[in-house]
Amino acid sequence: MKEQLRLRIAEEEDIPFLYTLFNNPDITDYWFMEPYASTKRIKEEFLKDDNSRVFIAVDDEDRKVGLVALFAIEQRHRHAEFAIAFAPEHQGKGYAKKVIKLALDYAFFTLNLYKVYLIVVAMNEKAWHLYEKVGFQNEGRLKRHYYINGTYYDGIVMSMFYDEYRNKS
Repeated sequence: MKEQLRLRIAEEEDIPFLYTLFNNPDITDYWFMEPYASTKRIKEEFLKDDNSRVFIAVDDEDRKVGLVALFAIEQRHRHAEFAIAFAPEHQGKGYAKKVIKLALDYAFFTLNLYKVYLIVVAMNEKAWHLYEKVGFQNEGRLKRHYYINGTYYDGIVMSMFYDEYRNKS
């Protein structure tokens, strides 16, 4: 039987889990941030922002496997930025497609958004191939936009629209 995943709202009790994620350079490099996040900063940025929805992905045994979020939610323009991260021990287990679907269902059918977009670093081929598989489309490149470990990398802007998602679901 395949593991069931669900999303639940990130709470203060999740701060130690988020602290571990966002102080891991292997994760923060792909989130384009410095691996230096205090518990206070995590609380302010991930738990107190009214223009974001942050969820913890949990498995059928209630283990925290990752985080999925919608940032910079714009109700007037009906769009938001999508982001996802999995704890290293839960990467490569096939959770991403399910978690992305749950987040997009929420974005399009609960928040009534029209567009969800993301930026992925070009060197992270595994991630952008995954996003393409689930229906995100390439909108363009941000040339030499991200500096990671001494090298500049392009960012790939990708998006998914409500009508495309609805027709695919």
